[in-house]
Amino acid sequence: MESPIANQLNTVFVHVSDLKRSVKWYCELLGQEFEEENIELPIYNMEINDYTGLILDAGANGTKIVKPSPHPLFNFHTDDIDRAYQFTTDEDYQVVSDLIRFEDLSFFHLKDPDGNIIMICNG
Repeated sequence: MESPIANQLNTVFVHVSDLKRSVKWYCELLGQEFEEENIELPIYNMEINDYTGLILDAGANGTKIVKPSPHPLFNFHTDDIDRAYQFTTDEDYQVVSDLIRFEDLSFFHLKDPDGNIIMICNG
């Protein structure tokens, strides 16, 4: 039987406790302009390239209690892992791993304001 579900990752939901704080953090990390007046509870749809979206979700009443995973659930791509690592350390993001290098892949982890582990990866 042919599945009616597309073989495509559509949207990643990141559960957050403070929507404005998280929108600002992700906007700064991704080089997007932060416009506080465009934030409306309970979610914020980040502008992301290509097919996959990113929605920051503070819950129906805007007071979600977040229990972050100790493992990254997704990654943001970079073409220059060294520059990305330097940027995040220079800008005081909470980098929680060293830069890990393999032959065809390098990455590091940082925490968002709720403790969600985000991977930055060049592979």
